[in-house]
Amino acid sequence: MNRLFGSVRSRATLGAGLVVAVALVMAGAAVLLSLRSNLIDQADTQAERSARGVATLLATGKSPADLDLGDENPVQVVDANGTLVAASDGLERISGTATDVVKAPARPGSPSDDDSDDDADDTTAPEPGEIGDDVELTDGTATIDGESADYRFAALPVETDDGVELTVYAGESLDTEQSAVDTALTVMLIGFPLLLGVVAAATWLVTRRALRPVEGIRREMAAITASEDLARRVPEPDTHDEVAALARTTNATLAALETSVERQRRFVADASHELRSPLASLRTQLEVGAAHPELLDVPGAVQDTVRLQRLAADLLLLARLDAGEGPGDKRLDLGEVARREARGRAGVTVEAAEVEVAGSRSRLERVIGNLLDNAQRHARSVVGVTVRRDGAWAVVEVADDGDGVAEADRERIFERFVRLDEARSRDDGGAGLGLAIARDVAARHGGTLTVRDAPAGGALFELRLPLV
Repeated sequence: MNRLFGSVRSRATLGAGLVVAVALVMAGAAVLLSLRSNLIDQADTQAERSARGVATLLATGKSPADLDLGDENPVQVVDANGTLVAASDGLERISGTATDVVKAPARPGSPSDDDSDDDADDTTAPEPGEIGDDVELTDGTATIDGESADYRFAALPVETDDGVELTVYAGESLDTEQSAVDTALTVMLIGFPLLLGVVAAATWLVTRRALRPVEGIRREMAAITASEDLARRVPEPDTHDEVAALARTTNATLAALETSVERQRRFVADASHELRSPLASLRTQLEVGAAHPELLDVPGAVQDTVRLQRLAADLLLLARLDAGEGPGDKRLDLGEVARREARGRAGVTVEAAEVEVAGSRSRLERVIGNLLDNAQRHARSVVGVTVRRDGAWAVVEVADDGDGVAEADRERIFERFVRLDEARSRDDGGAGLGLAIARDVAARHGGTLTVRDAPAGGALFELRLPLV
């Protein structure tokens, strides 16, 4: 069960179903309320029309006892004291009006009735009474000829032509409203689950199709993890959606990881190779010295030891850079650093302005020192150092008058353990890490390190760092 509802497809289907269910319930409730309200308004209108019809008869002189109220809907006429004076035929029970009495008391005939009839031609017709404007609407029930139902009652005040105040209560059945609401509710109870099923099925199918490439990516990633083959790539769908972007990003990550792992393997292999030579030489010298002390080459042993020490320091610095160690934020004058590093070096000239940058003094000293070591190793006679501003950048240029760097090698020389002149570099004690360290330090400080042709024909290394 947890696995079923733990999938994206199941959660999407469940979420869509819940959203649609809530929307359907809210829409159904609104429809039912609107339908009921409209039907009740119609019942109110019909009840008011019936009440006005009876009130019109009373206002024009019709006696309550002479009213023909029928037996279709409940009607009551009460006086100001709440006494029933007229009721519809067949009315057996009623509630929701001014009185629950359903039979009007017998009223004795007026002694002047006959005279009125005889003298009808000699008298003037009375003026019509007044009918009230305000109608009061209430809910109630009534039983007519044994059938009970709910009604909406309209109460309308009227004043007869002889000044008697009466109130007419006329009811309109709510059977139509109840029947319509019940029918609509039944349709909703049957239709809503079917609609929910259709929405859930459609969501399930659409989500499955949309996530099919993701499943392919997952399977391929699992296979890559199991085989440890970083050369493999996940399938990229021929679309322009988020899944395709995920596949492309995953492949880019795999490519970067493959490059990093390969670089790490090459680094370990090269480091082992570089360490093996001085260690073997040092061991040989110590073994010879142990057997024949007079043959011990102490200067050679010291040279190999120094070489090992420098190589270990370079490898440790590269490991720290690879681990993401920050450059620091101390302010320093790059011109002063350049002058300090050039001091005591033969054939090195410096033109350095005062330029402030933020970073690690020791790391930046190492960069400029490595650039100067490289320039002196390849220069014929002169090495020039220039420190200047260029917009928002501090620029350090180290140029020599040597043979320069071929364009095809201008990126390769910044790789680790790369030496264009293998024999000469070994003689000088270089391991091919100086320029790689310089570029990595520059990158950690937010800058760049590039090489191009110098005006004197040699190589010009340009270090750019952001100003403070």
